[in-house]
Amino acid sequence: MTRPPTAAQRRVIDAADPVTGRLRGTESQLAALVKRELAFRHPRPPHDHFLTPAGHRIREETANAAESAPEAAEPAREPARESSGVFAARVGGEEGIDSGPSRIREVHSAWQGLLELRRMTNPHGVVDRPCAWERTHLVQAAALALEAAGHRPADTPTDAEGYRVRATPQPEAVAVRGHDAGALRECAATLEQAGWQVGEHTEPRTGARYLLASPRRT
Repeated sequence: MTRPPTAAQRRVIDAADPVTGRLRGTESQLAALVKRELAFRHPRPPHDHFLTPAGHRIREETANAAESAPEAAEPAREPARESSGVFAARVGGEEGIDSGPSRIREVHSAWQGLLELRRMTNPHGVVDRPCAWERTHLVQAAALALEAAGHRPADTPTDAEGYRVRATPQPEAVAVRGHDAGALRECAATLEQAGWQVGEHTEPRTGARYLLASPRRT
């Protein structure tokens, strides 16, 4: 791709489903995004269009630019939510997130959307292992699997309870920390059921136990 997408194409990209990347637009708009390798047309009916990893990057650049823009009105009242209103799984340590029924519905919907994305994009439509989107959004994908299974994330940066999912220097791996060995084992079981390979490790300096999780390929 040598030219940036047009304003109309950016609107289509920005309106994509935040989890599945499913697109809505005119046939000409979708065909143009496919030509630019920002989207692909699924080969099976109903032949929906989805963002490619390059399309997801453009969408995230737009969201990040909106978040970094100076506030013109009152300060945000929910600092842990993206200013665009896009759903984000709890990675642990955020503040100001509602954990009530509406949040539970959002998490359930996001997890079902991710399973559908697996079905639509994985070879042979398998849903028991992560898809390409999850491999480019490791922290969010692992956190969504944990939150959807009912695990409690850490509620504040200093909260000793709950899980925390963080990026690591290792390719395709995230670290998951919990407040005790039992919680870690439960998180490991959930991630394994969601198609992740999980190993337990010890930090050399502190002796704290943590999980290292990577999306399973086969």
